[in-house]
Amino acid sequence: MTTTRKTAAPQPPDTALAADAHWAATRERLLSRTRPTVHLTICDNHGAKESLAEARFAHQQAQDAADRNPENEAAKATLRSATTRLAKAQTAVDEASVVLRFQALDRKTYKELQAAHPPTEDQAEDGYAFNLDTLGPVLVAASSLDGITEEDAAQFLDDWSQAEAETLLNVAFGVQREERMDLGKG
Repeated sequence: MTTTRKTAAPQPPDTALAADAHWAATRERLLSRTRPTVHLTICDNHGAKESLAEARFAHQQAQDAADRNPENEAAKATLRSATTRLAKAQTAVDEASVVLRFQALDRKTYKELQAAHPPTEDQAEDGYAFNLDTLGPVLVAASSLDGITEEDAAQFLDDWSQAEAETLLNVAFGVQREERMDLGKG
């Protein structure tokens, strides 16, 4: 997926730039934004995940003890040991994991994909705007930054457990709704 513009951006009138000199720089930043990206981490090594959870807990306990007794050398040593254990456990999980990356499509492409997969009659009666069964693998593949094909996506969705398949779909659909804006207080 690329994030380049397909058409030339219209230029603001000179009067607008004269009234707000920094608008050109702000506008350029807005035009050069990348679309949202999310990661899905898959780790099938249950033992490594358990070790990481235990190491995190032990580290938090050691951190709390060291914070309560900042002059206590034994607490400091325990914290150093817990920090090392946590780093090793995290490395083990990282090495056992597969990280998949997904990026939001531009709005036009996303809408075109939805339109290309209309709901069945039953789905339409249930309020669906598209056919999840046919759109799912296409959207997973289209939003994947790792080269997942539609065939791979369809196989994953068929072969993985219900919860894992739903998570994969939720990531592909969720990145399309990822929001990085804040209205703030005015």
